[in-house]
Amino acid sequence: MGKSAQFLLHTWLPDAMEGPTPVSALIHAATMVTAGVFLVVRCSPIFEYSQIALNTICIVGMITAFFAATVALVQNDIKKIIAYSTCSQLGFMFIAAGFSMYNLAIFHLVTHAFFKALLFLGAGNIIHALNGEQNIKNMGGLKNQIPLTYIFMIIGSLSLCGVPFFSGYFSKEIIVNSILNSDLMLAKFAYLLSIIVIVLTSIYSFRLILLVFHGKNNFIKGNLLNLKEPSLIIIFPLIILSIFSISSGYLLKDFFINDTFFKFWLNSNVVNTLEISPHHNLYLIDFLYLLIELPNFN
Repeated sequence: MGKSAQFLLHTWLPDAMEGPTPVSALIHAATMVTAGVFLVVRCSPIFEYSQIALNTICIVGMITAFFAATVALVQNDIKKIIAYSTCSQLGFMFIAAGFSMYNLAIFHLVTHAFFKALLFLGAGNIIHALNGEQNIKNMGGLKNQIPLTYIFMIIGSLSLCGVPFFSGYFSKEIIVNSILNSDLMLAKFAYLLSIIVIVLTSIYSFRLILLVFHGKNNFIKGNLLNLKEPSLIIIFPLIILSIFSISSGYLLKDFFINDTFFKFWLNSNVVNTLEISPHHNLYLIDFLYLLIELPNFN
């Protein structure tokens, strides 16, 4: 949970923003912070033996999703807004894992990688164009100066907010709906909190869009020296990420949700797949066997 910057263990996340933006995109979208979610999913045989552990994961995920969204509302550093957004979305993934919906946790992890990398690289374009400025209060009216970056940021934000037909809609909304249909103790509270977090996500996402691209210019004089779109070699990765930010949810939904092609994801609760007795002692050798053999189960 420290690896995935959950509540009280999240403080390293905003500090990691000091690095270059492409590094932030890799760290926050697809590699380091998501490794904690992957580890929890990979260790599902252990967690399924304890309802207390699963409830703990769910509670920590709920607190993190709400807490990080409220922090993002009041941040002025463009990279820190997106960083706390990452923290909040990781909370959603932990909520799914806490409800034993491991396939949905990984589904949101994959779609999140595309639109969050797009947002970070789009923020990098803005920072580069404004000569290193990261405070959104010192921006404004950039829609006409860097229109391609504006489009990329809109696509990333719509996917983050879960607007229908974007990738975030398929992965995040299925988590929320699955929570509502669950019979577990925390289901109703988790559902209500998830709806609140989705509303907060929309607010901080479009606060960023409005302050950066609309309204009057608040530039410091030195920031006007390099006010143009970056070269094609920088734009090209954003085009690829935009395509997947729109389409990945639809393309992958059968892989993660339906049993048409890959029944493993539907039965990703490995304990049930192996038909282990609830009273069976899970020794280290059993655990190692599970990790080695996990990809082979149908």
